[in-house]
Amino acid sequence: MTVALAALAVFLGMALQSATGFGFALVSAPILFALLGPREAVTAGALLGLVLNGLTLATERRRPAVLGRDAVVLVAWSLPGLAVGALALRALPERPLSVLVALAVLAALALRVRARSRGVEARPRAWHAPAAGVSSGALATSTSLSGPPLVFHLLGRGAAPAAMRDTLAAIFVAEALLAFPALLLTGTFAVPDAVWALLGAGVVGQLLGRRAFAWLRGQRYERAVLALLAVTALVALTTSVV
Repeated sequence: MTVALAALAVFLGMALQSATGFGFALVSAPILFALLGPREAVTAGALLGLVLNGLTLATERRRPAVLGRDAVVLVAWSLPGLAVGALALRALPERPLSVLVALAVLAALALRVRARSRGVEARPRAWHAPAAGVSSGALATSTSLSGPPLVFHLLGRGAAPAAMRDTLAAIFVAEALLAFPALLLTGTFAVPDAVWALLGAGVVGQLLGRRAFAWLRGQRYERAVLALLAVTALVALTTSVV
């Protein structure tokens, strides 16, 4: 039963990520943390993220629309965050980390919705990319929830749906590769026994999510992304404090 529930979480998360560019960890991480434990959940997230985001970039018979400069800058700034997050995973309990992530996502979401309702778009600042990169890296190795800072940054940059989806996939692949040394050096690398079942479920979800992405365009895409952020943040907050 544990393996089946974990595989279902991975399937749903990867379907969402394939459709919107993110959502895998937001959906699967809380369940994997509860079923497998923090270290196995983070390791599984890195392994699955590497393989499944690679499928998005390499198997859709098109040229990936990666925003190269943004991806490089964000990955470079994620390096110190990866080390900090791995140390936090070893030293801190899970619940405070989850609560902090959920509150940060809700606060950023409220600011963006408020700006959009006033017809004002926030201008990218010099510190936005460093902040997004460091926080994404730290979240990648502490909770595996590395997506929200990247999503908000790319939305603020006005990235088109295809460019945002592919750029996120490229960053997630790079972060996964970089996360392995951080996890190994801190003694928090732990592959779950059910990793192959999880991988199979993720592949099926990735393939199905492609169809949904073709339907999401323009404002429909951003509304779906913001709604997904809100729901998952609320769920993470609720499960952390109950």
